[in-house]
This record gives sequence, structure tokens and C-alpha cells, in this order.
Amino acid sequence: MKKILEGAGLIMLVLGGCGVIRELTGWFRFMAFTRFLTENVSFLGNAALLTNIVIAVVGFAVMMTADLK
Repeated sequence: MKKILEGAGLIMLVLGGCGVIRELTGWFRFMAFTRFLTENVSFLGNAALLTNIVIAVVGFAVMMTADLK
């Protein structure tokens, strides 16, 4: 279970980080998985940068929680 949580947290951290870089600079067009989330959910469309930051922070928290057990 620990490895599953660490893997899920790492994926969320990487996707959120790439989404933040994409929103700020326009790079990482190929890593824009979170773009589908922000474009398809109406209330997240205006806050794409904040959504990506939250995804990265939640991914980091999941990774740290996995280490506590």
C-alpha cells in the first residue's frame, strides 16, 4: 500500500508541477494532462494555475503521508 500511495503522489506532484510551468511559461504542451481537468470542469477554468498548484501540493502530501506508516 505504501508503494501505491508513493506512486500516486509522485504522479500527482509531477502533473501538477508541469501544469504550473505550462500555465506560467507555455512550455510542456505534451504534459498538459491537467488541462483536460481545467477545461472540462466549468468552475476550474478560470483558476487553472491554482488548480495545478493544489494538485501538486496534494501529491506531495500523499507522498509524505505514505512515509508516516
